[in-house]
Amino acid sequence: QSCHRPAGQRASQEPGSGGLPEGVEYIPTRKKGKNPMKPVGVAWYSLYARTRLGYLFYLRQVKKARERYPHGHSVSQPYCFPGVKILPIPVLSNNYSYLVIDTGSSQAAVIDPSDPLAVQAAIEEEGVMLEAIFCTHKHWDHSGGNEALCQKHSSCRVYGSALDAIPQLTNPLVDREKVSVGCLTFEALATPGHTVGHMVYVLDGGPFGSPPCLFSGDLLFLAGCGRPFEGSPETMLASLDVAMGLGEDTLLWPGHEYALECLTFASLLELDNSALEQKLQWAVQQRQEKRSTCPSTLGEEQTYNPFLRTHRPELQEALGLWQGAGEDSEAFRARVLKEVRRRKDLYQAT
Repeated sequence: QSCHRPAGQRASQEPGSGGLPEGVEYIPTRKKGKNPMKPVGVAWYSLYARTRLGYLFYLRQVKKARERYPHGHSVSQPYCFPGVKILPIPVLSNNYSYLVIDTGSSQAAVIDPSDPLAVQAAIEEEGVMLEAIFCTHKHWDHSGGNEALCQKHSSCRVYGSALDAIPQLTNPLVDREKVSVGCLTFEALATPGHTVGHMVYVLDGGPFGSPPCLFSGDLLFLAGCGRPFEGSPETMLASLDVAMGLGEDTLLWPGHEYALECLTFASLLELDNSALEQKLQWAVQQRQEKRSTCPSTLGEEQTYNPFLRTHRPELQEALGLWQGAGEDSEAFRARVLKEVRRRKDLYQAT
């Protein structure tokens, strides 16, 4: 299997040169159903996140996805830098797990192992030793494979926030804590909002001559972001700002393949955004061929992701929002974020 070797900052992965997706991140609703953030949706989320019903739903998801996508929902390509290999693993109907390999020692870590069979198949194909599982949050579509993989790999440790009920957690992490796997160094960043204990993981690319790599879970997607199920707009905004502080060349590896839906929605907000138009055209072609849209860069995302453009006057004007007299700029940005989120939820529910 060949590797794609990026050269410097990726510019839209050469962009120019509807439907509600299945998955836990988006609460299941029928077409023309109720706004999923209304009480029925909140009740479903509570059942999913806090009871065995969620685990049973996850098992059903896994079974259906294996039948529908025996080779994964997307065609992905490994990324190689000297000494490190990143292998996206398409799982469930739109999730991604990531196998990150120290090629010198053949030690590896996996981020968010949704389907243990798919992850184990990748481990065996690559001939590596699984030493660590990094979970961004507790939801079953990101943590459901923890137990089976730990049974298979006795030395494997499970990392994540103690604030989330992550299955098989062995090593709770705090904000800015670093973990080494072979020559790989990951930094955990607390990014609450989607869940109270949501974390993202940043792979230090310095030793390999590569940009940093952000494994964002359900904090940030290509042109989108996760729902703040367990946080306020202010909390989510602060977490997004943490991610954006990593630098424009940072490679974004999201937890879901939502690019086409998110870009289509964004195009309804900013009609004259040329970067957005280019990226949408590129994503349409990618998805027609069932190809993955990962990764993008944080620099790219700032040009078209509405959840990262709350400071932009053109987006504020498109939403019909203006900063009030005496209103704090961060409070106004949170109000813009809340409105973008509201419109995105309504867009998904129709």
